[in-house]
Amino acid sequence: MTPAAQCFASAEVTAPAVPTGITTIAGVGTATTGISYTQTELLELLAIEDPKVRSLFLNSAIERRHLTLPPPDAAGGRRPEPQGDLLKKHKRVAVEMGCQALEACLKSAGATLADLRHLCCVTSTGFLTPGLSALIIRELGIDPHCSRADIVGMGCNAGLNALGMASGWSAAHPGELGVVLCSEACSAAYALDGTMRTAVVNSLFGDGAAALAMVAGDAPVKGPRVLKFESLIITDAVDAMRYDWDSAGSRFSFFLDPQIPYVVGAHAELIVDRLLYGTGLRRGDIAHWLVHSGGKKVIDAIVINLGLARHDVRHTTGVLRDYGNLSSGSFLFSYERLAEEGVTRPGDYGVMMTMGPGSTIETALIQW
Repeated sequence: MTPAAQCFASAEVTAPAVPTGITTIAGVGTATTGISYTQTELLELLAIEDPKVRSLFLNSAIERRHLTLPPPDAAGGRRPEPQGDLLKKHKRVAVEMGCQALEACLKSAGATLADLRHLCCVTSTGFLTPGLSALIIRELGIDPHCSRADIVGMGCNAGLNALGMASGWSAAHPGELGVVLCSEACSAAYALDGTMRTAVVNSLFGDGAAALAMVAGDAPVKGPRVLKFESLIITDAVDAMRYDWDSAGSRFSFFLDPQIPYVVGAHAELIVDRLLYGTGLRRGDIAHWLVHSGGKKVIDAIVINLGLARHDVRHTTGVLRDYGNLSSGSFLFSYERLAEEGVTRPGDYGVMMTMGPGSTIETALIQW
């Protein structure tokens, strides 16, 4: 039996016991595609000259992003890819990044592929049947009896939806290792059509995958415990963020309403107060905030409406700067940076927050 298997299966533990129904985060791992571009490089590669579009790129608070662009044509330009090619790109890139993030996560947890008992995969940048979980299990040679689930199409908020589902699985299978894996090949949702709608998307998103390992019960795991979840769907803004079929372009197209940052910001207090209700905690008691890197205006709206300091969202803004919006896995990139920073102390509370189509806000309360 491997050391990790002993950690997750052995009853001979010396660390303080964790209640059986409480899930503990055991490790985290991330991955990106191989090539990153600065915003200026992208403007030149895509031959973007429109001043308004250039301003979107250059004032986004993003310095660079990992992307899988179409190959240059004979003249060196980048041509739009048909939907079929975009779906193939999603399958290839999402599986490749997902495998890398999963292996990094297991290493972080001191575990191996043989220890994995549940895999919950999240993606919104392409459709696959069988799902991403099946493809990754085959690619890595994971035990085919591994429990699995796929969350498709929920968008940037979906990482916390998956964490909620996987936490429930962990509570029902104490001592067994589960992993949430978000793999978003955002390049597979890109279109090159010159419209402002497309420009907003193309200026913001990047490719990335992130995985989080968890275990419930009395395993001696050092990470934070997941205590509580709360959700909010803003039904009046259901159409404000969407990814739907564009008949004119014969492809899927992503739409972001310019009012989204203000809609999300206006509801941030409501959901956080609901999350903390009954815990005896106030917002000032939260030491660590792990917010989705949805964009500069979204982050600013959260900061203002929750009364946070810029330091509170330093990892959120850092991930946006270095990777852009990574969709469902963004907040896990922030969590990885917090873990590497080594500033958390036993007893500290943290809030995870993601936002996405619906319009939806998801939250989780964690404690080290």
